[in-house]
Amino acid sequence: MEASALLLARIQFGFTVSFHIIFPAITIGLASYLAVLEACWLKTRRPEYRDLYHYWSRIFAVNFGMGVVSGLVMAYQFGTNWSYFSEYAGSITGPLLAYEVLTAFFLEAGFLGVMLFGWQRVGPGLHFFSTVMVAIGTLISATWILASNSWMQTPAGYAIEAGRIIPTDWLAVIFNPSFPYRLAHMGLAAFVATALLVAATGAWHLRQGNQNIRVRRMFAMALGMLLLVAPLQAVVGDMHGLNTLKHQPAKIAAMEGHWENHPGEGFPLLLFAVPDMETESNRYEIGIPRLGSLILTHSLDGEIPGLKDFPAADRPNATVVFWSFRIMVGLGLLMILLALWAAWARWRGKLYHARRLQTFAIWMGPTGLIAILAGWYTTEIGRQPWVVYGLMRTSDAATPHSTLTMGITLAVFIAVYLLVFGVGIWYLLRLLAQPPEISGPDGHEPDDKAPGMLHAHGMAVPANFPAATATHRNTEA
Repeated sequence: MEASALLLARIQFGFTVSFHIIFPAITIGLASYLAVLEACWLKTRRPEYRDLYHYWSRIFAVNFGMGVVSGLVMAYQFGTNWSYFSEYAGSITGPLLAYEVLTAFFLEAGFLGVMLFGWQRVGPGLHFFSTVMVAIGTLISATWILASNSWMQTPAGYAIEAGRIIPTDWLAVIFNPSFPYRLAHMGLAAFVATALLVAATGAWHLRQGNQNIRVRRMFAMALGMLLLVAPLQAVVGDMHGLNTLKHQPAKIAAMEGHWENHPGEGFPLLLFAVPDMETESNRYEIGIPRLGSLILTHSLDGEIPGLKDFPAADRPNATVVFWSFRIMVGLGLLMILLALWAAWARWRGKLYHARRLQTFAIWMGPTGLIAILAGWYTTEIGRQPWVVYGLMRTSDAATPHSTLTMGITLAVFIAVYLLVFGVGIWYLLRLLAQPPEISGPDGHEPDDKAPGMLHAHGMAVPANFPAATATHRNTEA
């Protein structure tokens, strides 16, 4: 395959996966959030939990649909653009994807209808069970997908017969060396991204002057979740990095911009640099001496393999990997800052009136998804030039299409995706811009035409209630 056609094939797969990965991440987080909301409703019978459930279930439904569509397109590319990979490793990756369909997808499909449309049609116990099953299904789906991807990163439990990979130990295949770390890292990333989305939505409505208890509740719950999972994600990320150092040292060298060791000096943690693949050096280095050694080896003068220790053909693109990793880590630190700021504001009793905090939360809303994409680029580009690490090169996995063919199909993908998913994301943003609706005691919307009633910011108030009070007193009686 021509080098230009191979690059276009990689860009095409990266483009489609970049669209796909954001939808399952939010689906995973929202499914669990909905289960928590319904559990709170069943325990307390406080209407704000029920109304928040209905509000976020609409977001979940649209997001789930776009995730399914984008996933189907991505799966077909294994046959159209990466047929040699499918032939070589399909006996492992094929069954893992099939297990995902047989367990997770069927579980989600079986209970999704009850979850979305059964609130008034089935009992509360069955409805809650359906919500929990959908949430579990999203986690099972992530488990199988990450088992497949992790095996490609750290293959285990296989033999090579007649030029093909054959599974010899399925437990070793599934629970390969990097699987636990990737599963934990991606699962927490989904919860972090969802918490940021919910917090940004709550902050938006608070900035609009909507102090309804539903808006306050979603804002506080999301920031509480962020305070729990963001620091935990940093710990898991560090453990994942140490595992990667053991099994993929070239990737870590690219992430750190580390070219060679100088005995007794350790190596710095680079805050800024421009790795140059041609000159095998960094330009404009700014770093903290020996801190890189301390983090990765727990010693001030520890050493790790440098990029020069690997043949040039076996090195990942250090420029891209270096910066994608720093984008992920930098955003992670901002997430922890947001969580700590919110905890301080909550302690002072100013969480719902701290406008600067709310503005920061709004700007941080999409950063969870950006960090997921940056982390995925770090993982996948850092694995290059291997599609199955150490066993099959990416150049040997691609179907030999021409550059013209790959260019045309990539252009079509970009046009269709921007149209279809652009409209979908626009619709999601419109849903998020609407405040949570307030339902009556029976769970239905109140009658807007009820005599003697007005509505201020979505809240029914008596018609003779003072207008100024109706506008500002936007909390539940």
